[in-house]
Amino acid sequence: MSQVLTLWNKTTSLPAGKRIFSLLFAQKAPYFATIHPRFAEIRPNYAELVIPKRRSVHNHLKTVHAIALCNGLEAAMGALAEATIPADKRWIPKGMDISYTAKATSDITCIAETDPEQWTGDDPDLPVRVRGVREDGEVVIEGVIRLWVTPKKR
Repeated sequence: MSQVLTLWNKTTSLPAGKRIFSLLFAQKAPYFATIHPRFAEIRPNYAELVIPKRRSVHNHLKTVHAIALCNGLEAAMGALAEATIPADKRWIPKGMDISYTAKATSDITCIAETDPEQWTGDDPDLPVRVRGVREDGEVVIEGVIRLWVTPKKR
């Protein structure tokens, strides 16, 4: 089991465990801390977190700004990748193709998803489906983050 999944399982059994996990995960890459992510679920092929709508992530329209949304999607993708990748492989982000589909006027739930068979093939190009959803269910951002998945060097 990956370190991220082990930490998730360990911390979520504690009071305020999801908050503890979220704070620890946000330290992995300092820019994740700027969005104050609140992880809701992590399992192989799925990760979900919430970006709270707060002043520090506002744009001039007082909606959640585009870079904060992308940071949330990337954090969800990273948690999914760490929880899913086979022990003999490694990953690195390769690119992001995103569409902004509506104003982010509330807290935003960021979701990353893959299918199990994506991780077992020989194709190093692995697309992770991502989306951000407003509290009313409207998708405000969606797209694909492409990973480069290769065998670990021995």
